Amino acid sequence: MNRWFLVVSSAGLLFSASAWAQSNACDLVAPFGTIDSADVNAAKDMALGNTPCTANIATPKVCNVVVVQRVVNAMPPPNGTGNCVTGQGAVPHSASLNWTASSTPNVTYNIYRATTSGGYTSTPLASVPAGTTSYSDTTVLAGQTYFYVVKAVDPANSSNLSNPTNEVNGTTPSP
Repeated sequence: MNRWFLVVSSAGLLFSASAWAQSNACDLVAPFGTIDSADVNAAKDMALGNTPCTANIATPKVCNVVVVQRVVNAMPPPNGTGNCVTGQGAVPHSASLNWTASSTPNVTYNIYRATTSGGYTSTPLASVPAGTTSYSDTTVLAGQTYFYVVKAVDPANSSNLSNPTNEVNGTTPSP
């Protein structure tokens, strides 16, 4: 089983992010009318739990690093874009993997993910059915680097796995 031919190429790993709706409302504290460092500091304090969360930028009463980044982005250039991003929480990202099928019939595949090279656990991120040679990981977070390998699973003995494919990695876009 360990001689199966599986390859995940770096060209087979694609990270993507959907577009954000744009708005001009990220003004959290006085002086109102201008997004400035006071708003950024307020967003940081809310995200850290130092002050009550009053932001409605990502979702009502949710203060996290996404809210802080959105307020930073709302500052005028050169520090920000001048646009406050609003919407339903964090920007959805995904990592798409494609690999070459095993020459052994009816194998299934286990996908493994780590945040450090070689840092995989024995528990797969996902298992896909026979005949599948792609997987979309929709649980990735913005600005993170991920490493992936795939192993083929023996159809007659699920504890018998192939050697892993070559490792591929990529970083999701920052918010």
